[in-house]
Amino acid sequence: MDLLRWTLIFLVLALLAAVFGFGGFAADFAYIGKILFFIFLVLFIVGLIFGRGRGSTL
Repeated sequence: MDLLRWTLIFLVLALLAAVFGFGGFAADFAYIGKILFFIFLVLFIVGLIFGRGRGSTL
């Protein structure tokens, strides 16, 4: 979940930079946030696929 937190941080930074008129920084932060989100998504899906074989511990 740490990767998702960083994605949200970069999203907030991109929005703040866009509000204050720093277009270049906003684009950079949005790009980094997008990359981190897709890495999180891939790792989440891989975790779902490989975590399926484990039985319940109840």
